Amino acid sequence: MEKILKNFFLFMGKNKAATKMAKKYGLRFGAGRFVAGASLQSSIDVIRKLNAEDLYVTIDHLGEFVDNEQEAKEMTDHCIEAVKGIAENNLNSQLSLKLTSLGLDISRELVLSNMKRLLAAAEEYDVFITIDMEDEARCQATIDILKELRSEYENIGTVLQAYLYRTVADIQDLDSYNPNLRLVKGAYKESPSVAFPEKKDVDENFKKIIKMHLLNGNYTAVATHDDNIISYTKELVKEHNIPNDQFEFQMLFGIRVERQRQLRDEGYKMRVYVPYGNDWYGYFMRRLAERPANVAFVLKGVFGK
Repeated sequence: MEKILKNFFLFMGKNKAATKMAKKYGLRFGAGRFVAGASLQSSIDVIRKLNAEDLYVTIDHLGEFVDNEQEAKEMTDHCIEAVKGIAENNLNSQLSLKLTSLGLDISRELVLSNMKRLLAAAEEYDVFITIDMEDEARCQATIDILKELRSEYENIGTVLQAYLYRTVADIQDLDSYNPNLRLVKGAYKESPSVAFPEKKDVDENFKKIIKMHLLNGNYTAVATHDDNIISYTKELVKEHNIPNDQFEFQMLFGIRVERQRQLRDEGYKMRVYVPYGNDWYGYFMRRLAERPANVAFVLKGVFGK
């Protein structure tokens, strides 16, 4: 049943009609548990509260699969506004984004132009930018763009996904760039030809890439809610005397909140991924697909008020 639900939510996440309806009717049906409102100001309010609890943040103005240049430009403008908002409010936050929201599917020239404009502002205001990884079909393009941008800018990293067969090779390939990487399990529906179909294999590959990247001496964000992966990371850094300032844990806003505080209290750097905006539907469906038990929280949010 869990696999059926996962496939259902991933399918619905790509449904354009449902996405349009979700934008129209706003953050209802439980999405508010995982999304910090529709506006930049709403996310700033959330960041302040999290920072006050000694939690770090990365914000993401939700949006993907932009299909025209004007929309991509507007998304870039909003990202620049978010960078300025972080700096002007003295917030401890980074910015995450998807390249498809800045024009990846339109042209390489467009997305590079938009990214350079954003990174120039991020450099001026000292805000770090993470390129979120999307599905496997866009993986190589994302990595290629990261490499090109890293020749000009230091304040940029990306995400690699443990469920892809290619990720070990990608870790090796990127090592010479000393990259700041967020490592995750992966949340898109992929073919067994490119991704491990079994959870146990994904988990083993996750451990492998965490160890590789940390022992390479690079900054590592371990983004997981899985206690086994968290325990593995703790044991690994202790065994190899890896300092706490070389890695951090990351979790999603609204998920395992008490565990986030516990890791903070244990002395680990804990960053919360805080999405906001009207284009929340695809993100929300992927969160339900990752853990169908989250449906219970949604139902409680809808009917429990």
